Order: sequence, then structure tokens, then C-alpha cells
Amino acid sequence: HCNFEFDLCGWKKDENGDFDWNLRTSSTTKMGSGPATDHTLQEPSGHYIFIKSSFLQLPGQKARISSPVLSRRNKNCKVCGGVILFYYHMYGAHIGSLIVYQRTMAKHENILLNLTGNQGNFWQHKALILAGDGDEDFQVVFEGIAGKGPKDGIALDDLTFSREC
Repeated sequence: HCNFEFDLCGWKKDENGDFDWNLRTSSTTKMGSGPATDHTLQEPSGHYIFIKSSFLQLPGQKARISSPVLSRRNKNCKVCGGVILFYYHMYGAHIGSLIVYQRTMAKHENILLNLTGNQGNFWQHKALILAGDGDEDFQVVFEGIAGKGPKDGIALDDLTFSREC
């Protein structure tokens, strides 16, 4: 489980990204860009990770962050499939996209979720089933794609893997 209150909990910048997800709070940013609070604490001082469209990023550029390596060797992970739960906030007239991948160690990426456009000015919850079988280890990758609006952004908070994995 990662609530981003202290660090990135082993999540790392992915080598295939053009820019970075940043750890931030709502209390340090201008109003109108991102959520008013984090999801965990429901406070402006709470932390989450965020990408913002700006003049520094061209529309279509990607920020990617990848999970620690997860193992399928646990028999419960094979039976239950495993799940990743998370909260996202995608708000703005010109928002980009959020794509979630499951990546094998052989670098094959399977899309678990693809959201584009304004999803509303509130935190929303998703639970995604981690696919596949066999014993191959894998990672989950969150990819945020910059949109055209300077105040538009994508935030993530409370990323949790089911105990089976």
C-alpha cells in the first residue's frame, strides 16, 4: 500500500517516460490545478502524485511510474488473480489520458485501463484485476499523457495491491 505521505514506496520513474510524476500537496499549489485535498487524509497538506499539462510538456508527452516487481509464485496470487486498487483525479477541459499497464519482465505491456478526458473534480476509485498465469514476475505501470490545458492534471493516491500478491 502506498499513500505517498512519506515517499514513493518503491514506485520508480519509468525509463520510457518523457517527464515525471511529482509528489505534491494541494496546499503548495495554485487553485484550479489538481485536487483540493489528497485522498488519504482529505487535507490540503496530504500527499499524492501528480502530472500537470504545462508549457514544459507538449500534448502527448508521457510521464510513467512503475511499481516494485511483484511475484506470481504465491499460489494465492495465481488462484485469485490479484488486484490493484487506487484512486485517481482527472479534471480539466483539456485533460490528457491515464493508461495503466501490467508489464512482464520480458517488457510485454498489457493495458488494464485507458481513460481519456475530464472525469470530474473528485477522487474516483478503481480496482483492476491483474491478469495472466504462470510464474512470471510483473510490474504495474501508470502512464499519464499530457493534455492541452495549462491547469489540467492527473493525480493518483492510495495505490494498493491485494495481499495475495
